[in-house]
Amino acid sequence: MRRLSFKARVFVCLLALVLPILPAQAWAETPYEGYVWNNLGEDVHSINGYVFLDTIDGTDMPTGVLNTPEDIFIADDDTLYIVDTGNSRIIHMDGGSHKLIKVIGAEEGPGKLSEPKGVYVKADGTVYAADTKNQRIAVFNKDGKFVKEFKAPSSPLLGKDFQYSPSKVVLDKRDYMFVVSDGNTQGLMQIDPNGEFKGFYGANHVGFSWQRLFIKLVATKEQKQRLSTVKPLAFSNVDQDEDGFIYTTTFGEITNQVKRLSPVGVDTLNPTPKKYGDRFDVGPFFTPQFADVTVNKDGLISALDLQTSKVFQYDKLGNLLFAFGGVGDQNGLFITPSSIDQTSDGIIYVADKGRNRVDRFRTTPFADLVHKASKLYVDGRYEESEELWNQVLEQSANFDMAYLAIGKSLYKSERYKEAMEYFQLANSKTEYSNAFREYRKEFTREHFAEISGGIILLILAIRFAIPWGVRTIKRNLKGRKIGKPRVASGGDAK
Repeated sequence: MRRLSFKARVFVCLLALVLPILPAQAWAETPYEGYVWNNLGEDVHSINGYVFLDTIDGTDMPTGVLNTPEDIFIADDDTLYIVDTGNSRIIHMDGGSHKLIKVIGAEEGPGKLSEPKGVYVKADGTVYAADTKNQRIAVFNKDGKFVKEFKAPSSPLLGKDFQYSPSKVVLDKRDYMFVVSDGNTQGLMQIDPNGEFKGFYGANHVGFSWQRLFIKLVATKEQKQRLSTVKPLAFSNVDQDEDGFIYTTTFGEITNQVKRLSPVGVDTLNPTPKKYGDRFDVGPFFTPQFADVTVNKDGLISALDLQTSKVFQYDKLGNLLFAFGGVGDQNGLFITPSSIDQTSDGIIYVADKGRNRVDRFRTTPFADLVHKASKLYVDGRYEESEELWNQVLEQSANFDMAYLAIGKSLYKSERYKEAMEYFQLANSKTEYSNAFREYRKEFTREHFAEISGGIILLILAIRFAIPWGVRTIKRNLKGRKIGKPRVASGGDAK
């Protein structure tokens, strides 16, 4: 065997000494590149906001491995509930240590679950399971014991052909259940604490279509009747924030795939149509398919797109902050992501039913900085956020959101000329116009004497100087015409 040279042996020894003290993250490559969309519709490089932490697959748990986990829920105490659909059970565990707390719905009897798809846990530990195959909402107490069930509600509003297939559920402060029923296009089902159906809530709408309008103009009566059967798209998932607003996601929508519904079911997140996810321009095949959404206490919205297998995070106003994930079998990527939630300290959990596991992601220092700045910005504290946004730009000059926020801080400080520069960098035409209008007013006030004097001089010039000049020019031209010598025809001038 060939021996290493002296220099090579020294290098190996140094490497052996250095490796143990370096953080593992320094040697782990993130399998996706951080980016954001700027206001020109271009994806530009940015620092990653989230990196892979670890995974939960059940191999080191007494329950055994997970099988097609469809949903996850982070309780108020930051413990984790996994809807282990393929094993027809719900696993309650400590998210940090991955220790099992209890298994719900696995025992034979009235509480036995059958391929559940959703779970919601109240502050007191009461568990509401969307027991899909059993067509019911099953309720368990904090100890995991079956308490009661809500079977398919009966109401004339539902119609005789309505198929009840509950897949997701949340509860409001009145203990009213808001249920996603697979295939239902009329909106979320509202069910009171007694199991009575109270109506549909926040349904999607059928958008305007030039094709349908043209068909209505030229179609026969029978064709128009078939056209009238076009239905809105069904919700894919539901979440609720601390203020009681209901958030929904929808498969197949081109715009407004994520909505925030008011108590009366009106979307308050999208005053104008907005595209979430990646911005593809190659046809409807690449329309984002948002499978779930989670909202933290500061209003940060993290939405899971099944089409790209990515998580897109937005602030409370709908501005994109981070995107991470992708399709693949490396840590940090997903095969078939199905659900997302987050703990109070910002750890994001993503269930990947294609790999039978739940992955955890932590924030980077850059994300922590952006989150602090974003919270101040959303709360309207622009001046307080300015320093933080400047730090963001020092690390990532492509972050358009920072330019916009700093511009608003300068605008609020009445530094309109500087604000115009930042709004221009942010490609915000509306804000630039507002700043320009105020700068014009300010400039006029500061230079009123000069402007007034200039206007007076201009008026005097128009009133006196220009007419005098015109008359002088005319006299000169007339004098030249009179003094010009005549030329006799056929001879020399005399």
